[in-house]
Amino acid sequence: MGVVSFGIDPTYGLPVYQVEDQRYDLLGQWLTADLDRFFLVTLDALAMADEVARGEPPFEEWSSENYAVSFSPAELLITNLWVPGAEGAFPADVARASIEDYWRFLVSQPERVSVRAYRPDLLRWQADLLWWEEKWGRTHPYRGRLF
Repeated sequence: MGVVSFGIDPTYGLPVYQVEDQRYDLLGQWLTADLDRFFLVTLDALAMADEVARGEPPFEEWSSENYAVSFSPAELLITNLWVPGAEGAFPADVARASIEDYWRFLVSQPERVSVRAYRPDLLRWQADLLWWEEKWGRTHPYRGRLF
């Protein structure tokens, strides 16, 4: 089991997290609030974590209204832009494993009913994976490993 565990709030249907070690609280916040239930955003995070692990720069800077995030080979830096002092550095391998765990959690959830124009014949995560690959013009680095 990783440093962050995930569930769904029964009242609001949103992702929630739990940590035993409070040093990872901000990591759990970022995963459930910034990545939320968005497969495309989680695919971006996975790709960035993979690229820096291979010594390459991330394919773009992280963009968020709520968090400043920086991926490096050594660590993932997270700053909550709305909470003074809420910042942390997490070892890259721990952060990468947590993002992978979060992906597994998201795809294990039942499909939410919605009308989609792009590949409605596929599960949402599968359609979003294809869309991600079309957008960036390359195969996702986790294809064949995590999905």
